[in-house]
Amino acid sequence: MTLSTSSIRPSRSPGTDTLIRELQAIVGPDAVLTGEAELRAYDCDAYAPEKRYPDAVVLPQSTEQVSQIVKVCNRLEVPFTPRGTGTGLSGGATAIFGGVVISTVRLNQILEVDIPNRRMVAQAGTVNVYLTRAVKKHGLHYAPDPSSQGACTVGGNVAENSGGPHTLKYGVTTNHVTGLTLVLPDGEIVKLGGKAEDSPGYDLFGLVVGSEGTTGIVTEVTIRLTPLPQAVRTLLAIFETIDQATQTVSDIIAAGVLPAALEMIDTFIIQACEDAFHLGFPADAQAVLIIEVDGLEVGLDEEAERAKAIALRNGAREVRQARNDLERALLWKARKQAFGALGRLGKSMVTHDGVIPRTRLPEVLREVRRIAHRYGLEVGNVFHAGDGNLHPNLMFDERDPEQVRAVIEAGHEILKLCVDVGGSITGEHGIGVEKIDAMSWQFHEPDLRLMEKIKQVFNQNELCNPGKVLPSAKRCWETAHGPRLARQAGRGAAV
Repeated sequence: MTLSTSSIRPSRSPGTDTLIRELQAIVGPDAVLTGEAELRAYDCDAYAPEKRYPDAVVLPQSTEQVSQIVKVCNRLEVPFTPRGTGTGLSGGATAIFGGVVISTVRLNQILEVDIPNRRMVAQAGTVNVYLTRAVKKHGLHYAPDPSSQGACTVGGNVAENSGGPHTLKYGVTTNHVTGLTLVLPDGEIVKLGGKAEDSPGYDLFGLVVGSEGTTGIVTEVTIRLTPLPQAVRTLLAIFETIDQATQTVSDIIAAGVLPAALEMIDTFIIQACEDAFHLGFPADAQAVLIIEVDGLEVGLDEEAERAKAIALRNGAREVRQARNDLERALLWKARKQAFGALGRLGKSMVTHDGVIPRTRLPEVLREVRRIAHRYGLEVGNVFHAGDGNLHPNLMFDERDPEQVRAVIEAGHEILKLCVDVGGSITGEHGIGVEKIDAMSWQFHEPDLRLMEKIKQVFNQNELCNPGKVLPSAKRCWETAHGPRLARQAGRGAAV
């Protein structure tokens, strides 16, 4: 599915005025956005090649309001798309068939902090980093830390099963969620799981985590809080070649060292970060590794020295160690804000997240560069090297249709490469619309049919986040609604 990067603004159908009046009756007029300038802010998430205006954006403040909105959409047969802050990178929050965007940004309260049981209940629109800030004084934190944690919401993290730099040791979202409040696609409110470590019966909340908003809209999340480590050591290893850096990654894990984080940044990203933040990174280095170990103070220096020795043995020019919290924060600033630094280059960007075996890193990174060069695109890599989760960043001009086509085709080649070496088409960004055609590379038709049957248990009429994740969802909506949407759009670009 490829949409124009020029947002499609469909003409208003006869039922749109009724829809808007009913939405306003639920949340109030100021919580329903319909102006063209307002809707433009919701025409895509962080996956820029595919855009589409919704018919309306609604901003509920409670689970009950979300339920009422969903029931209205069902009665009027209007598709609806859940959305947090729009930091997703695969088009999962883009209303590709129009309809209503249900934004959770006003569902932003921490409802309960249970320190003795190490649990927190927060609304879905709560920003990820606020969860840790609320309990840091108690020596606790919420471990999954996506690079967008200063903006992304916990509901979006649940939808995508998000990870982050420290998930090498601590795990991804599904390892830290014990319960959910979910508005089903028909508007029914259900509670899955709770504070307990496990629940009897089928693991339904485990099924919802990572379902990309196709099984309903998460409005509240119960999360596990993790003790902050007693001590941390953060190293920066500087390499002359990418092969040296990737070999170091494999050797560290093979040596039995389990870093909290093991992140790689290549020269393209290093230079962008230096231009933006002036952190003192060597601009001529081909790659750097951020190596972080944490745990009990006793023995931690020895573990850091083991990692340092491995890096030097593989040809590291230099290994620096952060001497205090400020230096550590500056090292992580380069990693966490790398995408923002690339934004200063004045181009659009597609960030992929294919996963590969760690041992295949050198050859795959070389091939990624060859693919980008063949399509005339710049590429920079900043990624979770410890678990083989690649993040090639392809730079392009979204105003140029040829570059849009090139970035999509190059991205597909990179994902196919990941599958061919025994990996996956996504580690944490999800399928959305970006990778929907790539699902058949990784799964056989019986597997996809089984996934479709599971989704239909929740989402029978395909109104909830339609056209996402599964190829059958795309085909179903194109067949049933394509001609009508093409007429409304006046251009047919939505199908």
